[in-house]
Amino acid sequence: MEHIWDIKADVVSEGDNLRDVRPLKEYKDRAGVTYYVFSKAMFNNPRYIIPKDNFTLFYNFLNGGSREYPSDGNVPVDIVAEESKIVIRRLKEIAEDPTHKFHSNAKKTLGNGELELVRGTIKLYLGDYTTRDWRRKRSTDDIDFWISDQTLLEYILKEIGWTKNKKTREWEKKVTWTDSWIGRMKSEVIIASNDKLQAMDFGSGSYLEGSDLKAIIKKKLVRGHDVDLSDIINVAIVNKIPETYDKNSPWAAFEEAANLRHGRATSNLISFSRYAHGIADYLERVGQSIVLFKGLVKHSFYIPDNDIMKICKISSHWLRTQIPDGADATRQRIFNNLNKQQRKKLQYSTNLRDVAYRVIDLLNSKHDNIIFEIEE
Repeated sequence: MEHIWDIKADVVSEGDNLRDVRPLKEYKDRAGVTYYVFSKAMFNNPRYIIPKDNFTLFYNFLNGGSREYPSDGNVPVDIVAEESKIVIRRLKEIAEDPTHKFHSNAKKTLGNGELELVRGTIKLYLGDYTTRDWRRKRSTDDIDFWISDQTLLEYILKEIGWTKNKKTREWEKKVTWTDSWIGRMKSEVIIASNDKLQAMDFGSGSYLEGSDLKAIIKKKLVRGHDVDLSDIINVAIVNKIPETYDKNSPWAAFEEAANLRHGRATSNLISFSRYAHGIADYLERVGQSIVLFKGLVKHSFYIPDNDIMKICKISSHWLRTQIPDGADATRQRIFNNLNKQQRKKLQYSTNLRDVAYRVIDLLNSKHDNIIFEIEE
């Protein structure tokens, strides 16, 4: 089986080979078809062990700590995304100022829309391609721009307070934010790079094909680190990545990765399906736990007033606007949101399973006398 897919794959960095992609069992049927059956999987998170009982699962979800996401940095993605917006806003200002020396350059740069000027994590965030929970918990430390005019980009970065590191030649900026979990200020340095300048992504050895969703997914599928597969899963949760004959669609990224017949790409597609099935089961459990226990938020006997107000301060996702006056109003607001969340979690679970099954079917269509399966 080693010649069909890599039984060891990378989790965090190139060459770490920390992921084991061996099947639970292997057998042949009478027709000579070999079956490889894989277990479902969850990303390793030493800071959070999934509770076996549904009440604890519900309570953790209520407090915003139900699941973490693999990340490739230490700064909340919403903080980094805001910095990218500042760059784009300045670019738009220049494009609207006919007296500016970079006026025509800026107009040309914005020709395909501002969302096409970024790639990677920030593109997924700004494009609303992922779940709200991912948007709250994902962290990164860089902005991948996709801008042809490097002179213009560097002009803007310098103008708005970024500095160029003389050793690495990367543009850096120190950002500060309040960590809502610990209530303290944090500071980190983020990096801005221009992927448009790189015909090749030297980190993975693959060509960067563009800034659209298909190109992002394909790069992540080929590299296949935990953070990559997790990001794709969170896209699939929201929009199901429908099958289509459109060669520029996100599903085409899966088709092209499968067509590579490359050991690492095949291994990553298997792992994607394993993690997708595992997370789908988890989301279903969360949805069911909300159905069972959502009524408890209305009763101070189970969740005291101080705790219900604390939930709002720590887990601000429960309240889109200001905290209501008093605990009773807060309880009702959270209860209403729980009704929405239970429907979302169950629908997300269905969406994800659908994509996971289709990816395995896609792999099976590329091989003769071999069937990949994920345990039920």
